[in-house]
Amino acid sequence: AALEAGIKELDTLVAKATAQRKAENVEFKELMASDSAAHEVLGFAKNRLNKFYNPKLYKEAPKQELSAEDRIVVNNGGTPPPTEAPGGIAGTGVTVLAQISAHDTVAQADKAAPPPPPETWGAYTVKSEESNGVIAMIDLLIKDLDKEMTEAETSEKDAQTDYNALMSDAAEKRATDAKALTEKSSAKADTDAALQGHGDAKKDAIAELMATEKYAQSLHSECDWLVQYYDVRKTARSEEIESLHRAKAVLSGADFALLQKQARTFLARRQ
Repeated sequence: AALEAGIKELDTLVAKATAQRKAENVEFKELMASDSAAHEVLGFAKNRLNKFYNPKLYKEAPKQELSAEDRIVVNNGGTPPPTEAPGGIAGTGVTVLAQISAHDTVAQADKAAPPPPPETWGAYTVKSEESNGVIAMIDLLIKDLDKEMTEAETSEKDAQTDYNALMSDAAEKRATDAKALTEKSSAKADTDAALQGHGDAKKDAIAELMATEKYAQSLHSECDWLVQYYDVRKTARSEEIESLHRAKAVLSGADFALLQKQARTFLARRQ
């Protein structure tokens, strides 16, 4: 019973640990997806700023790869197919957060229109120092995202390692407990069979003992009868022997009267 309860408790623990690990993995994937999207958006914004303020650091968008058929058309003097406009958030091509952005847009549409922006000192003027500060802030945000993603990956790796170790230990313990339970169940079955055999042997022994006691009782009764009538039988035997002697004497020609007189004398002596 204890082993069965232990196995059930272990199975429950494994199920809970598995559910928790799945939830943690889903949370990790969501975090990595959102951080990756934010990383791409920040990189896109930084690249756009570099296009105006640091042209040397600007990275051109990759050229469109033409298919074999399009290359044949272009080589024959045709025009290449139009380039599709990048989708995603603000034309950046980042689509991971598109659903979140759409959800926020719908939620904001349900609310009242925001008030007009506050008045400023004048028209916005671009300065290189301010742009450099913005780019530096973007670099800091990207660095924070990289750090968060690295920590998340490390935590996920450690959690998966701990989970694998837990599953390995749980599987080993369950196999050991299951083997012990099987052995104990087999031993119990053997013990029950032996107990049944001993019970049958006990019944046979009791029946044999009762028969022996009955036979001993009959012998005891016979012995009691022999002891009780021993004197009577002894007297009868003596008289029978005496009668045989007299008969023998008569056959031998002896005086029967003398024999009777001797018999009375013998009986008088006994009395």
